[in-house]
Amino acid sequence: MALLAGVLLALAYALFSGWGVPAQRTVCMLAVVALLQWLGLRWPWPLVWLLALAAVLVADPWALWQAGFWLSFVAVGVLLAGSRAQQEGEAESAQQPTRGQRLLRQSVGLWREQWLISLVLAPLSLLLFGQVSVVGLFANLIAIPWVTLLVTPLALLSALIPQAAALAAWLMLPLLQFLQWLAATSWAVWSLPQPAWWASVAAVGAGLLLVAPLPVSLRWVLAFCCVPALWWPQARVGFGEFELLAADVGQGNAVLVSTQTHRLLYDAGPRYSQNSDAGERVLLPLFSALGVRLDRLMLSHRDADHTGGALAVKSAQPQLQVWGSESVIDEPLLAALAPVQRCTAGQRWRWDGVEFEVLHPAADFWAKPRKPLPNAGSCVLRIRSASGRVALLTGDIEAAQELQLLAGGLAGPVDWLLVPHHGSKTSSSTNWVQALRPRWAMVQAGYLNRFGHPAAAVVQRYEQAGSQLVLQDRCGAALWSSGSAQSLQCERRFRAHYWDVHLEAEP
Repeated sequence: MALLAGVLLALAYALFSGWGVPAQRTVCMLAVVALLQWLGLRWPWPLVWLLALAAVLVADPWALWQAGFWLSFVAVGVLLAGSRAQQEGEAESAQQPTRGQRLLRQSVGLWREQWLISLVLAPLSLLLFGQVSVVGLFANLIAIPWVTLLVTPLALLSALIPQAAALAAWLMLPLLQFLQWLAATSWAVWSLPQPAWWASVAAVGAGLLLVAPLPVSLRWVLAFCCVPALWWPQARVGFGEFELLAADVGQGNAVLVSTQTHRLLYDAGPRYSQNSDAGERVLLPLFSALGVRLDRLMLSHRDADHTGGALAVKSAQPQLQVWGSESVIDEPLLAALAPVQRCTAGQRWRWDGVEFEVLHPAADFWAKPRKPLPNAGSCVLRIRSASGRVALLTGDIEAAQELQLLAGGLAGPVDWLLVPHHGSKTSSSTNWVQALRPRWAMVQAGYLNRFGHPAAAVVQRYEQAGSQLVLQDRCGAALWSSGSAQSLQCERRFRAHYWDVHLEAEP
């Protein structure tokens, strides 16, 4: 009767709380465990765990694709292994513990469970999110008993006594303040380069076995299995060379430039809505997975498809320097980026043997009585490797600025070109394309975008010049290195999915 009452109580609570997917899984697991005990079956805990997992997957096969499924089941596995080891230890003790000893043992057990769960979930969190929460252990030690013993009973009581809801909300205030203080600390999250899947799987398996009652010598061996996941080496570019990663941000520009020890982000992608932008959705997870720490952010001009993710990137990496055109400096919505260094033609610097030069706009470009449009004042950056490979990032300059640059001495050939204005018909003039003759012409434009980028005439010009046109909506993220200038890697071809039915042709 206790088993039946426990399952029914869990079912009632899950229904009362909204019958969410995590609650459904919990009820399913409890029902499986209760059924085994009802039938008198005393299976080893790994078999009980796997049967509960199988039951959930029969009810919801798509749960395999959800991070919460793996996190919750690994945590349950740790609890099952830990509780079984604790029960065996108590069975070996012949002395009946006092009330104080039981309380102390329960407190130690709570700490042990949370510590083990945090340890085992660290590699899995690294695999799924590219980061590990350092403060999660301390947060759970306070939040779990606080919510379980105080907030939840009052919230349930509010169904009968409405005033209890106000008391529950009042009790949540100090907890939220404590959690916000923890999250704001500089050491709250440990971000690492994302390891290969096999390293994370080996670390998760080793973590599960670490909580099992195994000899100490074997546990040391298992601990070393976690080392590749926690200290995965970060790939670096050779001295004098650079690497370009055109991130898949949709209709907008965002190019990560990497030398041996420095990183520059050219533009920060679009703003998708008031609550969503490329910085939060694409760039920051990308930087976390790659272990990237930016030195500089260069915003070509103020348009939202180039600066939409800038505030999120700056907030996450406050150490970076921000460069931008006059329109960026004057834009009120970007005031939080200050101070912003104005990009001006003639500015040069060298990182790890790679030369960077700003080609546009000129120092007097914004001194005209009538200020030019933001597109016309885009920062144009040229990058040259020690071996002479050249990349050109152009923002949204128009045909007039292209002619000015050509008249100022800009000439080809160029190895990698960020096609001006996403391939708009107002840019990429015939003179421009013929003069530069880029080997790779990168078009960062969204799939079926409303602007019609790239224009058919522009595509034809680059093809006639012998350029390999790379369309972001077909290629996905595009990786190119000056050290192997003959090849370019498309993410959608390198890691193709069954829904990628319009892949970019093999470069």
